[in-house]
Amino acid sequence: MLLLGRQRLLFPVLSGCVLILLLVNSALGASDSLEDLNLSYKIAQPLELTPKLSLQLKLHAFLLWSSVGFLMPVGVLLIRISSNVRSAKSVRVLFYCHVASQIAAVVLATAGAVLSVKNFENAFNNTHQRIGLALYGLIWLQPVIGFLRPDRGVKARSVWYLAHWLLGIVVCVVGVANVYIGLHTYRERTGRSVRLWTVLLTVEVSAVALVYLLQDRWNHVVRLSQEETAAVGDGRSETATEEPAYPANDHKEVSVMP
Repeated sequence: MLLLGRQRLLFPVLSGCVLILLLVNSALGASDSLEDLNLSYKIAQPLELTPKLSLQLKLHAFLLWSSVGFLMPVGVLLIRISSNVRSAKSVRVLFYCHVASQIAAVVLATAGAVLSVKNFENAFNNTHQRIGLALYGLIWLQPVIGFLRPDRGVKARSVWYLAHWLLGIVVCVVGVANVYIGLHTYRERTGRSVRLWTVLLTVEVSAVALVYLLQDRWNHVVRLSQEETAAVGDGRSETATEEPAYPANDHKEVSVMP
């Protein structure tokens, strides 16, 4: 029953993959018909920003930042936190939050892909566009692997977990790196400063990475604190229950002679 449900969920995922491939293919076909134009783009040309293009660029940056720069790292963090939670209900809540954040990230990344293919110059002759093209494929591959997870106790479960975890880390790292590259490309093409956005992205990524790395250590500190508190409480209770050892009679008995 669970497997049937996962197979039904695969349909929209695979449909999205096909949609992205069709859009990318059309963009590549258009770029092949404009070879001379593509050659001229090998040297970065200044970009004339119109109000419409400026809005589209900002929307594209927001969609991809929200997707691979925030929601996907948060999803990884949620599933890591769930591994240290004992309550079954809390684990279930964290798991569904992980799934929801990843679905939202895929939807936003898809919207960013459609926006870039439809409105931007897709020569794919710069680092940002090439990494982005590969990243879109990995972003859609990740939920497919997630929906195909084996049941617990199956031998393939450990292999699936390792593949799913590694791909998630790769998508997050490459995605964040491409956001930085995109900001750098925007500054080169427009001459506008992106220092504020670079600082904000660095602060956000550093905070997520710090929580990710310190998660196990924090739980270890909490456990030690609880054990010390319990030990102190047990010591006090033992002290309170101990009775003082007094002699049965500390005065001399006087025998009364008749």
